[in-house]
Formats: sequence, C-alpha cells, structure tokens
Amino acid sequence: MEITESLASDVGVRAACSALSIPRATLYRHRRPAAPSKPRPAPPLALSAPERQKVLDHLHSERFVDHAPRQVWAELLDESIYLCSPRTMYRYLESCQETRERRNQVRRPVYTRPELLATGPNQVWSWDITKLKGPRKWTYYYLYVIIDIYSRCVVGWMVAHRECATLAATLIKESCKKQEIKHEQLTLHADRGSSMRSKLVAQLLSELGVTKTHNRPYTSNDNPYSEAHFKTMKYRPGFPARFGSFEDAKSFCTSFFAWYNREHHHSGLALLTPEDVHYGRAEQVLTQRAEVLQAAYEAHPNRFKGRLPKPGSLPEAVWINPPIEKKENEEKATTETEEKVH
Repeated sequence: MEITESLASDVGVRAACSALSIPRATLYRHRRPAAPSKPRPAPPLALSAPERQKVLDHLHSERFVDHAPRQVWAELLDESIYLCSPRTMYRYLESCQETRERRNQVRRPVYTRPELLATGPNQVWSWDITKLKGPRKWTYYYLYVIIDIYSRCVVGWMVAHRECATLAATLIKESCKKQEIKHEQLTLHADRGSSMRSKLVAQLLSELGVTKTHNRPYTSNDNPYSEAHFKTMKYRPGFPARFGSFEDAKSFCTSFFAWYNREHHHSGLALLTPEDVHYGRAEQVLTQRAEVLQAAYEAHPNRFKGRLPKPGSLPEAVWINPPIEKKENEEKATTETEEKVH
C-alpha cells in the first residue's frame, strides 16, 4: 500500500490503482483513520467481581488447592453450594495462569543469554572440568582445561584428584601469566559448577581484571567449545576406557594436548593447528599453501576445471551464542549462495 500511495502522489489515484490492479476503494479505506477500539462489554450473565473472587477463594483454599475444578464443583454441590460451572472455574484459573498449579511456586529468574565475541586470540577463554575414569569403579581423576575460543588452543590444563576452587584459581592465574594477559583484556566463560562460581575464583578474576561469564542453568550449549574439545579427546583412538593410575592419566593428557595444539589440523580453522593461529603463524602457513596450490594449478589446470584452488581463510569472528538477528542474516546469506550455485 505504501508503493500505491507513493505512485498516486506522482500520477494520480486512478492511474496508480489501475497500474497496480488495486481497487480505489481499498486505497481510500487504507487512508481512513482506524476507529478506536471499544472495550468489550461484560456479558449480562457473567459473574460479578465479588462472585468471581469467591470462586477463586474456594479454589485457592487449603481444602481445594490440589483438586481439579470438576472435583471442586462436585464436592460443593454435595454440600448444597453452587458457585459456577466447572468450565467457568477453568476459565478463571486460566486467566490467573493457574490451570496447572495453584500453590505458591518458586519463580526462577530469566537468565540472560551469554553473547561473547572473539576476533583474535586471548580475548575469550572457555574452561571446564571433566572426569576421567580411574582404575576401579567410582574412582575418577579431574581434568581442568582452559581453551581459547578463537584459536582453539589449550592455554592451560591440569589433572587433579578432586575438583577444587583453589586448584582452579591456581591454573587460571598461571595461564594468564603465561599468556601475558593484561588488565581488562580477557573474558573467561564457564558453566555453573561449584568451582566456577566460587568466591575464590571470582576474587582472583577481579584482581586480574578478567571478566567472568557463566552458562544459563542446564544449558550446555552455552559452553560449546569446551564441550566439543572434550568430545575430540574422548572419541580419539587410543583414549582408554579407564586409566590405570594418576600418572597414567597425566601422561596421556601430556601427549594429547601436545598433539592437539601442534599437530591437529582443526576443521574450524581452515585446517590450521591451534598453535599456528594462537601465535600468529596462520598467514605465513596460508601463504605457503597458496603457493603450493598455485604451482599445482599451473602444472595441471585441467585437473582443477579451470578454478584456482584456495587454502581457506580464518574466521573473522567467533561467537558464543551470536545475536539472533546476525544468525538469521547468516542463514539467509547461506541459502541465497546455495540457490545461486544450484
């Protein structure tokens, strides 16, 4: 209708409506201001406010708080009391959002969805603790891991006999010192475990000038990079069903993290290793790969169907829970690209 109005101002109403196949009456009706809505009058047979409150008082009473409206209606009817029909009781309960539970319930707060952005290393870290099975049933070792979400590089890890806030604080402090983290440079994200929410860790992060964020309760997707890293470790060939001893677990983790940081070509990093990305060697490696591909293309262009292969590129930004509008735009762009290809 806005297009019609714009066109009508240039060529006139008759010509604009004729060109767009819109009746002139529709345009005039659209121009007419909407009439103010009138409040709906109460039905003449409806219960009065005192009568309605009396019904709710019975439904909220200790005697009937666990009873369905039909049960309440039947018991009151046996006592020669009629207030209203069971359907009316249901309507009143629905208006108070009490159709499922009428007793006082704990109202959980609405937790903010964490949205974290990293455009380079040492901007956002994620950390978590997982259990490693020991030699006997119900025996575990605890693996603490801190990972940079942009480079996927493990910047700190530790195996311990227990989960403890003191050990977690020590690992965080040493990792920040090793990476030379400056005041207000880093955001540290974690779930809502006891060590993560401990006062000791909170005080340490405040002293270091590190911003802390947490998952929403029962939402493991808010910490995807730590969860994905643990899956990579536990699904890798050679990961044992149980570790024979504490030293066995520590030895395995030492070799695993050396492989993961220095040899593992990560699919989310253009098949670069986490250390190459974390320590600024990515562009050099990608340039070298591009030269190799260029030489291969020049030697046999027909094998590549006339298209120069590319080594890939690093992501411009890495998110934990990207904003909904941004996510919708990315999905739309991906769909349009696929349609063009097809």
